[in-house]
Amino acid sequence: MTTLFVSHGAPTLALEPGNTGRVLADIAASFPQPDAILVVSAHWDTRVPAVSLASQPETIHDFAGFPRALYAQQYPAPGAPQLAQHVAALLQSHEIPVQIHPQRGLDHGAWVPLMLMYPEAGIPVTQLSIQSRSSPAQQFAMGQALQTLHAQNVLILASGAITHNLADFFTGDRDAAPLSYVTAFADWIAARIQAQQWKSLLNYRAECSRGKQAHPTEDHLMPLFVAAGSGKGTVVRFTPENTYGILAMDAYLWAA
Repeated sequence: MTTLFVSHGAPTLALEPGNTGRVLADIAASFPQPDAILVVSAHWDTRVPAVSLASQPETIHDFAGFPRALYAQQYPAPGAPQLAQHVAALLQSHEIPVQIHPQRGLDHGAWVPLMLMYPEAGIPVTQLSIQSRSSPAQQFAMGQALQTLHAQNVLILASGAITHNLADFFTGDRDAAPLSYVTAFADWIAARIQAQQWKSLLNYRAECSRGKQAHPTEDHLMPLFVAAGSGKGTVVRFTPENTYGILAMDAYLWAA
């Protein structure tokens, strides 16, 4: 199995999948079906890494002000408590502290891309939290601790955003032309990932002039660092679209 990073965009991606939805479905069809999925979502942010033991995780609608139809969406996938326990053991074996959450459900950073990739909702799934108060290097190390999951046919799905400055929202047009820094930063990230320049990637806020503008806070980029740490092999970049002028919807697949 492999590691996949996706930009989950606005929650309305579930209703208006556009080219991003088609690309995610094609990516899922390009490799064998996993036995279980570990999602690392930007929308579960804790001080200490946490995993969920939920056997039937609820679909969390963790947003407000969107169309009513969005709140009716459900993703009734079974949980993966055994995988959660194994993830906790892996992190502990690398001296990374971890907590167990008995019933954490799937936030929209998890269920929106999963709905587009595996609409039948039949694959067991659990979540691992990010730590936006830590450092990119610590998130990368957490990903490295999870590399052996691939051999157990577990998909590591990291879900965040390549660009995420909501203060720059200027239009409700999904197809608006992107602001210049959006494409510039997305391309800078791509160059570092494809050259495996991990030190530069992890130091993006100092090395890229667009870094702080693209991410005033780091929560939505932290899943990418987990993915980079866990991924092995050739990296394939997908650039399905930019949405609302500020959200680059890039995805990265590590193809062993």
